[in-house]
Amino acid sequence: MKNILFLFAGFLLLSNTIKAQFNEKPILNLETYDEPLLNWGYFLGFNQYDFKFDYKNDLTTSTNRLDDVQVLKSLGFNVGLIGEMRINEFFDLRLEPGLHYNVRNLRFTKFPDGERTPSNTEREVSSTYINFPLLLKVSTRRIGNWKPFLIGGASISMNLGSNEKSPDDNLAGTFRMKKTGYNYELGFGIDFYLEYFKFSPSIRGIFGINDELVRDNDPNSPWTGNIDAMRTRGLFVNFTFE
Repeated sequence: MKNILFLFAGFLLLSNTIKAQFNEKPILNLETYDEPLLNWGYFLGFNQYDFKFDYKNDLTTSTNRLDDVQVLKSLGFNVGLIGEMRINEFFDLRLEPGLHYNVRNLRFTKFPDGERTPSNTEREVSSTYINFPLLLKVSTRRIGNWKPFLIGGASISMNLGSNEKSPDDNLAGTFRMKKTGYNYELGFGIDFYLEYFKFSPSIRGIFGINDELVRDNDPNSPWTGNIDAMRTRGLFVNFTFE
């Protein structure tokens, strides 16, 4: 998560083009750009996915906490399209179908010393999500060539690497997830009106609602037996071009 925040902050600090939009009396670009009912565009960006685990029996304390499963996160990428419908000056309804790719590595911590081998304690979860969010964008009044906004809504994700139908489970080295996930998303960003197009960096969190874990065939499995629920959460930094 820190890596994504640094990327986002660094981009804003280093871009002279963006800084120029904050002049007190800039030449207004694309003055009527937001007036049509429909607008189109695309986005590119980065993501960092995580899991939130709830356990049936949590034997740790606040001073000695060691989760059954530790998530080692990495940076992934996002790419997708944008369809936006204008409601009024301040509200837009937005569709952002996109592809999100990420790899998470899981480390299972509860195995005794004699059983702590990579084949037992480590799983790579490679996920390719097709994400379908329906979002409400709430903007301020335009200030020169820039306009801050908040964005939020609900999304459905299809995980093409879920292994949901695989007959193998963790005993055979296969970690399984449900193919479909339901989420809500919240974020903020700024629209910059450049000479030829609108550029919008934004940062957004995604929070899974449903339990996505497919449990092992053995109900007392050392990998999934103590997991009550597993939900996706993540952070996106997107750069939108319209």
